[in-house]
Amino acid sequence: MEMKMGNIKIIALTRQDLLSAEIVFETAIPDAFIKEGLTLMDEDIQEEISNKRQMLISSLDDQNGDLKFLVAKTNDRVVGTISFGPCGSDILSCTESELSGVGELGSLYILPEFQDQGIGSALIHEMLKTLHGKGIDEFCLDSGYKRAQKRWIRKFGAPYKVVNDYWGPGYEHMIWLCRVNQFTPFE
Repeated sequence: MEMKMGNIKIIALTRQDLLSAEIVFETAIPDAFIKEGLTLMDEDIQEEISNKRQMLISSLDDQNGDLKFLVAKTNDRVVGTISFGPCGSDILSCTESELSGVGELGSLYILPEFQDQGIGSALIHEMLKTLHGKGIDEFCLDSGYKRAQKRWIRKFGAPYKVVNDYWGPGYEHMIWLCRVNQFTPFE
């Protein structure tokens, strides 16, 4: 499976892409925290990066498992990631496990210098196309980042659930429950 968009191609994660994908997390996660004005400690950011790194490794170690990653590449360099797998703990906690059987679209990170060029949308489109091909009808996603929440509201509509002050005063956590074929026509 490969999709091309200009000089960007979207493929399933391979072992050769692992280091480059880790660099995306090491760069994009701190950038997202800074742009959000979050004052988390460096160890919180490092824990988030470490968790994402473990997800990458797990997806490669268990090729037949439920966790899958796609990467956007240019010139053999990964510039963006997206995953689909079992619901994460924040969604389960916020919904009292009512979405436990629904897979989660997540780990959508784009290197800062490649943001706002349609790469995130292309990754989402390709992942939804993959889900559709596997007969998966719905997915959920979540975000505590205000900038991402605005984008997801434009793309996916009103959230399924909003938890006020989840990340601290004034920081909401939003969860969307979506139908795969509602957002992307598939040829």
